[in-house]
Amino acid sequence: MKEDVRSLLEGVQKGSVSVEEAILRIKTKPFEDIGYAKVDMHRKLRQGVAEVIYGAGKTAKQISGIVDVMLQNGQDTILITRLSKESADIISEVHSLEYFSEARCAVIGKFPVVDGLGTIVIATGGTSDVPVAEEAAVTAEILGNKVVRLYDVGVAGLHRTLAHMDDIMNANVIIAIAGMEGALASVIGGLSDCPVIAVPTSVGYGASFHGLSALLSMLNSCASGVSVVNIDNGFGAGYLASMINHPKRQEKK
Repeated sequence: MKEDVRSLLEGVQKGSVSVEEAILRIKTKPFEDIGYAKVDMHRKLRQGVAEVIYGAGKTAKQISGIVDVMLQNGQDTILITRLSKESADIISEVHSLEYFSEARCAVIGKFPVVDGLGTIVIATGGTSDVPVAEEAAVTAEILGNKVVRLYDVGVAGLHRTLAHMDDIMNANVIIAIAGMEGALASVIGGLSDCPVIAVPTSVGYGASFHGLSALLSMLNSCASGVSVVNIDNGFGAGYLASMINHPKRQEKK
């Protein structure tokens, strides 16, 4: 059972929420059909985290319409991923937002108080991987996690990785992001004692095949405890890292 449902039922038990109010909240329709989108209003009840808007392929007007529905239904913090600066500028005329240009993300509302169990470390092979890393970082932070960024610590200069052993050993989850041959995930997986989420990026020359080479390398990692998400999927990595870093949320299912 998700945390919101548990809190609602505990409120009924304690008398702070009436039975009628609880029934009304549970009966609220699970999605809002606005023609071009069906906005999932029960996502947080089912999964513990409200719906996130994927901005690529949507017009600024469509995104604004989805935001309207989410705000009207009580979601006070909204994450929009893969959002262009041009669309962000248009949306900002209607909704107050903070735009993160490197991450290509926007946040409407306030970042929550950090309540994760430990620290999520995000490491990149090179500076070219930073946009994917920032998408992961903003996602993790909007979900209530403390994030430490270790950028440009790739295996071409292993001493750069080893200089951050304190951060690596003290992490609760590590996101390793790299293009080219994707070796960073295996190296960090062999140094750390926590789950490692590998993110291949589309950075590299011709034979990297737009990230496929890094993806296959990470899938074939000999380091234990390494999982892999899709190419350039910073959001997916940040979301998964947050789930690992919030075990209490998982216990309350």
